[in-house]
Amino acid sequence: MYAHEVILNELAQGLRPTAEGVEWFEDLPEDGQRKVLHALVLFCGQARARQDDVPESIARSGVRPTHTPAVMLAEWRFGMEQLPAYELAKSFRLLVSLFTIADTRRRTHCAKRCGHEWHNLPDPPLDADLG
Repeated sequence: MYAHEVILNELAQGLRPTAEGVEWFEDLPEDGQRKVLHALVLFCGQARARQDDVPESIARSGVRPTHTPAVMLAEWRFGMEQLPAYELAKSFRLLVSLFTIADTRRRTHCAKRCGHEWHNLPDPPLDADLG
């Protein structure tokens, strides 16, 4: 797995705090942020996110339901990596929340018979750098 894939899965599994993930995301160059958002959209699909997960995702993210990325997600539209730069961090928080919800359900379904390396991540070292 690529480093950003590990970080995103650690965030979804609660192995890294969301605030740490947001800080890592905000430190990326804009093109890197857009690539991470694209990956998150794919991960949400692979984890089988559902439209009825959206209200909880918005609530968990702390993004107001009236902000553009939340409206897009509520309408089940995923082109957030194309939004202006000032909307990217909000999009990240929303998609991490959606991925967390869907992946938690997926990992529960996979329990005891799962060979997915991303569902079997070790706890990161306490001093692990996200860079």
